[in-house]
Amino acid sequence: MALPKLQENRAVQMLNAAAQGKYGVLGVVCYNLESIVAAIRAAEKKKAPLQILLFPWALKYSPLLVDFAAMAARSAKVPVTVHMDHAQEPDIIRIAAQIKAADGTPAFDSIMVDMSHYEKEENLAKTKELVAFCHERGIATEAEPGRIEGGEDGVKDTAELEGMMTTAEEVDDFVATGIDFLAPAFGNVHGEYGGVENIKLDYDRLESIHKKTQGKVQVVLHGTNGFPSDIMAKCIERGITRVNVNKLVLSKYNDYVEENTGKVPLTQLMEEGTKLIQQLCEEWMDNLGSTGKA
Repeated sequence: MALPKLQENRAVQMLNAAAQGKYGVLGVVCYNLESIVAAIRAAEKKKAPLQILLFPWALKYSPLLVDFAAMAARSAKVPVTVHMDHAQEPDIIRIAAQIKAADGTPAFDSIMVDMSHYEKEENLAKTKELVAFCHERGIATEAEPGRIEGGEDGVKDTAELEGMMTTAEEVDDFVATGIDFLAPAFGNVHGEYGGVENIKLDYDRLESIHKKTQGKVQVVLHGTNGFPSDIMAKCIERGITRVNVNKLVLSKYNDYVEENTGKVPLTQLMEEGTKLIQQLCEEWMDNLGSTGKA
């Protein structure tokens, strides 16, 4: 269970509700204003809960992007939270945990304490310390037992490191650090799979992980590029509560920008691009079963 002081945390409440309702909350990786606006518009139209995911890159690029995401989340007509995903530097986590939104609450509702690039013992020690730091400020935390291979735009590539499946022992060790959300490695990878035929998930492992964590933490899914809706459904059936998406909702936007930059007014590029992201977000909210759950 989450610590008592975190019972009011919006991200904890959101994923607890998803677990009870057996649906997935869309977690949209956002890099710019268009993606934040599009995701929230989709959530409002579909009456779906939403988590906006920012990488530490956003903070380094401009704290204004964090401010905008926090303000947009609080102005939305449906529950929207802001999550820092794959925070891999302790100093960045400490900085992010102290950023306040305009209403005085933490800008980040949750932070992923990703120390998976360290060896196990150091990973656990750093995770426990940083989880306590975040919890003191009312911020929920997430960690990655095992190691999900690959990388994404804005995240350190772990391709040179050996990918490791999450074990039952690791689940216990990480739950003991006090985390609220668990991102297991069960065959999922960051980046590209090279076709649906190359997506090889260990569903039995995911199911056993969920059984081991039930009532203690919520399980979330990373590495979904190229996932069809039936694979998502199998993951949700086995306890996944938040589904991180990147290219699944940004692909049409990326293609449109590539094809039309310099050919149409910048305002049109932004507006049309936003619509394309919103369209795919809406489709995935339907697919994950979160439509109408806000």
